[in-house]
Amino acid sequence: MTLRRRPGSLPPLTAAQRLRRAVNLANGSTVLGLAVAAAARTQPAPGPRGLVLAGGYRWRLPFARAFTLGNVVLCRGPAEDLLSVPGLLGHEERHCTQYAWCGGIPFLPLYLLAAGWSVLRTGNPGTANPFERHAGLAAGGYPSRGQSRRLPEARA
Repeated sequence: MTLRRRPGSLPPLTAAQRLRRAVNLANGSTVLGLAVAAAARTQPAPGPRGLVLAGGYRWRLPFARAFTLGNVVLCRGPAEDLLSVPGLLGHEERHCTQYAWCGGIPFLPLYLLAAGWSVLRTGNPGTANPFERHAGLAAGGYPSRGQSRRLPEARA
């Protein structure tokens, strides 16, 4: 996968984006993302705002259309498709920042606990998950609190 861009065509990074990229590289989460991208046989390429986009992810888990490990955004379709959905890309970028704030790899068990709590409360992993709420429920494809995806209960 190659993103069709001329060298130097990406806008320069802000100080915050450079800091996030450096923190996620130092805490190992971006290295983990690149390792998963390589193991899943995706082709990582530089993306906007210091992100690395890896399209063509085919493993069964996680179920999401896109997910983030450090500054690496893995997506099921081509990376160009992710670029055409700025809301989803922004959602995943906020997760990159969450990795930096949580110290990298510790974000994963914290996220899983929050997703489990959300499933218990709402029937899906995102609606009551503070990480998903902060990243934007609608942009990530999650229903809001009033639109739970629970299965309808059987009526007697």
